[in-house]
Amino acid sequence: MKITKIAALALCIVMLLALAGCSGQEESGDLLETIQERGYIIVAMEGTWSPWTYHDEDDNLVGYDVEVATAIAEKLGVEVQFVEGEWDGLLAGLSDGRYDILVNGVDIDEERQLTYDFSIPYAYNRTAVITLDTNDEIQSLEDLAGKTTANTISSTYAKLAESYGATVTGVDDLNQTFQLLLNGRIDATLNSEMTYYDYMEAHPDAAIKIAVLTEDANQTAIPMRKGEETASLLAAVNQALTELSEDGTLTELSIKYFGRDISQMSD
Repeated sequence: MKITKIAALALCIVMLLALAGCSGQEESGDLLETIQERGYIIVAMEGTWSPWTYHDEDDNLVGYDVEVATAIAEKLGVEVQFVEGEWDGLLAGLSDGRYDILVNGVDIDEERQLTYDFSIPYAYNRTAVITLDTNDEIQSLEDLAGKTTANTISSTYAKLAESYGATVTGVDDLNQTFQLLLNGRIDATLNSEMTYYDYMEAHPDAAIKIAVLTEDANQTAIPMRKGEETASLLAAVNQALTELSEDGTLTELSIKYFGRDISQMSD
C-alpha cells in the first residue's frame, strides 16, 4: 500500500507540473501576445443597439462598432470573434476575462475609469432626453425630477437620469425602451443623439421628439481590464484608432452609419 500511495502522489505531482506548463503556454501574461498567439481577439457587444451594433435584415451582425472592431483586429494582425450579450452583463464579463475588449459605444466616465482602462476616444455624441412629442413638461435635465425613465441600469444614461431625480426602469435593450415610451409607461428616456436619429429614420411616424440635448458631447472609447497584462494591448488599440482616424476610415464609417462624422470632436 505504501508503494501505491507514493506512486499516486508522484503521478499527481507530475500532472500538476504538466498542467502548470500548459497554462504558461496559453497565457503569456501579456494579453496582446495571447491574442496574437490565439489568432483572434474576443470582442463583446450588445448586437441590439442600432446603428452602433445590430443585426440587419439577413441577421448579419453589422454597425459602426462592428466595423471599427474589425478594422482594429486587422491592424493587430488577427481575426475578430464577436460575443453578444445584454449590456448589464458585458462589463462584468470584461472584468472576468471572458472578453478581451468591449466595443459598444461605451462612454468614458470617472466611475468606470476606476475599474477599466480606456482607449483614446473614437466617437463623440451628445445625450438626448427623448419624450413623446406631446410632452411639454420636460424642457431641461432638471425637469427629470420626479419623472420616470427607462434604460439599461448600469448605463451612463441611467446614472444621469437618476442624478437629476428620475426613477429609472431597467430594460434589456433599446427596443424595450422605446416600447415603454410609446406606450406611455415612462415619461422619457435618455440615449445617444445618434440613436434617436437612427430610430426616426426607421420609424418616421414615431410620435417622439428630443426634448433636451446636452451641450457637451460624451467621449466614446474602448474599455479593457486594468493592469500590466493589458498595457501593450491598450497601446496597440490606440495606435490602430489613430491610424484609422488619420486615414479617414473612422470618418467614412461614421458617415455610413450615422449620416455625419461623429469620429471627431465638433467645434
